[in-house]
Amino acid sequence: MKKFISVHDVTDLSALVADALRYKANPHADKTLGSGKRIGLLFLNPSLRTRLSSQVAAQNLGMEAIVFNVGQEGWALEFEEEAIMSGNTVEHIKDAARVLSLYFDVLAIRTFPTLKNREDDYSELFINQVIKYAGIPVISLESATLHPLQSFADLITIQETWKHPKKPKVVLTWAPHVKPLPQCVANSFSQWMTTWGECDFTIVHPEGYELADTFTQGATILHDQKSALQEADYVYVKNWSTYNDYGKIYESDPSWMLTNKHLALTQNARVMHCLPVRRNVELSDEILDGPNSLVTQQAGNRIWGAQAVLANILKNA
Repeated sequence: MKKFISVHDVTDLSALVADALRYKANPHADKTLGSGKRIGLLFLNPSLRTRLSSQVAAQNLGMEAIVFNVGQEGWALEFEEEAIMSGNTVEHIKDAARVLSLYFDVLAIRTFPTLKNREDDYSELFINQVIKYAGIPVISLESATLHPLQSFADLITIQETWKHPKKPKVVLTWAPHVKPLPQCVANSFSQWMTTWGECDFTIVHPEGYELADTFTQGATILHDQKSALQEADYVYVKNWSTYNDYGKIYESDPSWMLTNKHLALTQNARVMHCLPVRRNVELSDEILDGPNSLVTQQAGNRIWGAQAVLANILKNA
């Protein structure tokens, strides 16, 4: 890999999962691979798991990881080409990225959509400009439309917990929330599941919450949650705002929150969420604290997914 922005940057998905599980079994198997190298972790918005798991992964490989909170610790960046910088932005990304490429061997950046203009968000301007001007490998720590490191950890979690010869039924279900959230995690999980192809994948949501076809082709799309949950082996719970009428919340029906009553419709399904989670809004305490919850295991696998990706990039740099 020369970059890691989506599942399409992965040439051998099975091999990458195997690498991640190898690192989980032996975190320091390649402890000198990144010796003498640095990764710059640039955050344009807050993070807990992504930031810390990426730091641990880099350190496990012998790399130095330096975190920089853009906008809080440095100048406000401009990303538009030919911008007349007479406003709040102070430094253009073409200048910043070129300098950062002299400081680091790998750059990783976390951006976030505005949820105001779909065309702008889905153009992925921020991360594409970093790739264009940095000239070194770039890893997405989440972008305006995708969260590949999260989805990779999700796939690792499913593969290490599924012990049956038949393909699992995996259901991505919309959940209520108190504010509009991006489609990033839902888009990304859908993209990884359909690319993996080793599951029966269903997406269920209220009408009006359709995701972009680009990410859901190959999935079964339903609007009846009870029907979708029938015989599910994994249920991934996530809120997202509207895509067509961009960035809106039409409803927040509490009946969509997963409970043990919903779980009774499944094949004793394991339940997943990317965290952070609004307890008893998106997911009930009884699910999160119950035996079917995989959320902590998913979060732990963020380290091994990031480590496998970073090792692959270092080996192919």
